[in-house]
Amino acid sequence: MTELRQECLWEYVTPQAPTAVALASDVKADVCVIGGGITGLSAAIHLLEQGKRVVLLEAWQLGHGGSGRNVGLVNAGTWIRPDDVEATLGQQRGGRLNKVLGEAPAEVFAMIKKYDIDCQARNEGTLHMAHNATGVADLQARHEQWTRRGADVEMLSGALCQEYCGTDKISTALLDRRAGTINPMGYTLGLAAAVTRLGGQIYQHSAVQGLERQGSGWRVNTAKGSVSADKVVISTGAYTEGDWTDLQKHFFRGYYYQVASAPLTGAAADSVLKHGQGSWDTRTVLSSIRRDNQGRLLLGSMGRVDNKPSWFIRSWADRIQSHYFPQLGKVDWEMHWTGCIDFTPDHLMRLFEPAPGIVAVTGYNGRGNTTGTVIGKAFAQYLIEDNPDGLPIPFSPMKPVAAAALRAGLYETGFSLYHAGQCLRVVL
Repeated sequence: MTELRQECLWEYVTPQAPTAVALASDVKADVCVIGGGITGLSAAIHLLEQGKRVVLLEAWQLGHGGSGRNVGLVNAGTWIRPDDVEATLGQQRGGRLNKVLGEAPAEVFAMIKKYDIDCQARNEGTLHMAHNATGVADLQARHEQWTRRGADVEMLSGALCQEYCGTDKISTALLDRRAGTINPMGYTLGLAAAVTRLGGQIYQHSAVQGLERQGSGWRVNTAKGSVSADKVVISTGAYTEGDWTDLQKHFFRGYYYQVASAPLTGAAADSVLKHGQGSWDTRTVLSSIRRDNQGRLLLGSMGRVDNKPSWFIRSWADRIQSHYFPQLGKVDWEMHWTGCIDFTPDHLMRLFEPAPGIVAVTGYNGRGNTTGTVIGKAFAQYLIEDNPDGLPIPFSPMKPVAAAALRAGLYETGFSLYHAGQCLRVVL
């Protein structure tokens, strides 16, 4: 049996970028981007394409946060149904957000093609799998609502559903052909390479320690240097840290873990998600399921396992795999990792303009690959044109999430108890 090690698969399989350079001087730019994830890199690319000078600061290394550690699903839309988005934001604003995020997978795949990014990209869609009758009803509602908006989605059932999912435990699945999968670390590093090719400057291990007004612009301070810029993009997401910003008060943190097998081969392995889609089920504490290009099986769920023993992690993964894919027999689990998600109570993101010349975003709720790509583009357009009409949603007032730490703690406790029940075969 292979030792189950704590390591992110995407870091393991992705050639790393050149040696990181930290900011060690005072530099100038038109725009300083804080955060080297997908949002910040997308913003930098679109600013550079319009001739702006861009300096990007990353506190750790590129891909350290959710942009390099997520499942790699290129999903359309938000976590919640499109009708619910419009009920929350209003028909006009909600309709615009549904349109932008419905088209977001196409933006991701266009960026991959334009900048020739090697990231295991597959545009075969995703599968949302109903685990019970309630899940079927949810998918039927999502299918009706997206079909009404012209989306290319299809309900699968019976033998066709079993063929696509590779399991007889799922009777119905929603195939969203707009969507797909990527290696998120490969995508992130590919975007970073594009920033560098376009003339942008990237500094890693350069955590921001202060942000202060300087004339008509801003001075962004790090331990050993500073960036003087006309405008600033804050795109640190769930990994926001430091006393220099109150942004971390506007979401509550949740965790998501994944377990990856050794590469699988043979007819049984080929039957699992045989058409290349990534998937997740309709459980309240969902399970995500996908394959990588080397045949590994990747299982994930809400919560964290970086603080749990290997036997617990193996037991959970064995439970999910044996339920959905017993044809695989005993699977050898190779590695596990945990990432962080910035949640909001209504599962919708927030755009902020804390001061003139500064824009920020929180609350992707686990949809960062697509949402980050389009928000980065929208921020770049806004900073150039100063026209908020191009944003997917209007800026929100700075109103902290109530009891954020308590929410995060309750969520994690609930997830841990549920997974313990799965391990003990009390629940599934």
